[in-house]
Amino acid sequence: MAPIPGSGLAKGLAVTLRTMTKKSVTAQYPDAQPDLPPRTRGVIGLFEENCTVCMLCARECPDWCIYIDSHKETVPAAAPGGRERSRNVLDRFAIDFSLCMYCGICIEVCPFDALFWSPEFEYAETDIRDLTHERDKLREWMWTVPAPPALDPGAEDPKELATARKTADKLAAQQAPPATEPHADEQARAAERPTRPQGDSKQQTDQPKPDQPTPGQEGRE
Repeated sequence: MAPIPGSGLAKGLAVTLRTMTKKSVTAQYPDAQPDLPPRTRGVIGLFEENCTVCMLCARECPDWCIYIDSHKETVPAAAPGGRERSRNVLDRFAIDFSLCMYCGICIEVCPFDALFWSPEFEYAETDIRDLTHERDKLREWMWTVPAPPALDPGAEDPKELATARKTADKLAAQQAPPATEPHADEQARAAERPTRPQGDSKQQTDQPKPDQPTPGQEGRE
């Protein structure tokens, strides 16, 4: 069946008329803040205490926008006769957000949970050089990182919590005094003593048997 001439124009005008009668839903930003989803990728925060300067984030970054500087310090031996150890100390941790493409690879590859996503996105600058956030500014973004979502009621506890709980229970069992029952020693001694058959007594065992004569009867016979 051939299409009716002008039907496409009529459908388009109908859509336009329906849209014109609807109420506008445009959010007037910045007066109205957007309702962001919980996993929004806004800015990256640094938890410096967890960083071990392993350089994984800088090596895996496809844009090479992470800059890390560090130096080594000698740690004295913990016990007499032990050997000294060396550890890396973080000097600089910076992210150039003018190059970052927010792929999240640096956060995924961090083995010690030192990088986190924050939903904050209002950090535009008039100078592009100010988009390079040093570690002090990255640390400030950590206060805007939302708490992790709660686990399902039927979900298993994380392995870290289960291991810590087992260790705490084991230490508590070792520190608790041994539970001793009253008169346990007496019960043990009574169990070791030989038992006599019922009906027998000391007086019965001391009496002579019927077949044996008494001392007075031997002389009379």
